[in-house]
Amino acid sequence: MNITEVRELLLGEPTEEQLADLGRDERAGVKKLLAAYFKRKRQAEVERERFYKMLSYERQYYGEGAKLIAGVDEAGRGPLAGPLVIAAVILPEDVFISGLNDSKQLSAGKRDRLYDEVLQKALAVSVNIVSVSNIDELNIYRATQQGMAEVLLHLDIKPDVALVDAMPVEAGSIKTVALVHGDALSASIAAASIIAKVTRDRIMEKLAALYPAYGFAGNKGYGSREHMQAIDYEGATIWHRRSYEPVKSMNLKAVEKQENILYSPIKDGYEYEPQN
Repeated sequence: MNITEVRELLLGEPTEEQLADLGRDERAGVKKLLAAYFKRKRQAEVERERFYKMLSYERQYYGEGAKLIAGVDEAGRGPLAGPLVIAAVILPEDVFISGLNDSKQLSAGKRDRLYDEVLQKALAVSVNIVSVSNIDELNIYRATQQGMAEVLLHLDIKPDVALVDAMPVEAGSIKTVALVHGDALSASIAAASIIAKVTRDRIMEKLAALYPAYGFAGNKGYGSREHMQAIDYEGATIWHRRSYEPVKSMNLKAVEKQENILYSPIKDGYEYEPQN
């Protein structure tokens, strides 16, 4: 085989006999390609071992008789502006998603790729976009807790167990388990964190087009210098949380009551369009 043919072979699944033959090949190009192949194989094995560990809680509850396990996580508890987004995801028992991790540990590009793969492989996905007025009315803790219960009950199929990132939640007859730093410990919660984070980031990018002075595309509603200056100069928008400082001290009138939006990206592919 020439070098191009060797490269194509090693990008696939060569047999042990073919690998042995290549191992006896003295060409420098072949040795380099073979070394790269074995490096990829080792990296893939390490990734599968890491992912297996992230399924330890899922395996525990499968072993106790659970058939369907959901992961629940949120994005946007801390920002001054924008909605809170909560996601629930049910993954198949035999799932493998390379690179899946806590969304905060990943680049935007990797999150986008994983978002698509989670939607492709998940059995069910539900998203709850919690309104700013709901956050202000209830406070962020209660709005998050309530929103997590709602997103679980809205799933197309009912899970036996829900693994929730760091929040005690009651959701009907569904057994819920709060895991501190769950997005780094559970593949199901990590999948939910990806869906929540990407959904919220896309909302904030749309809000950036409506309110360019606030820099929402970059700061995602957090109190960056640019954002704080815009609040000083321009005031608060309907997307700013009146219960959060420094907006609270401005004594602004509460915005008109907004409704939470629940939907399934798998079922209807609904994209949230914020209104000015």
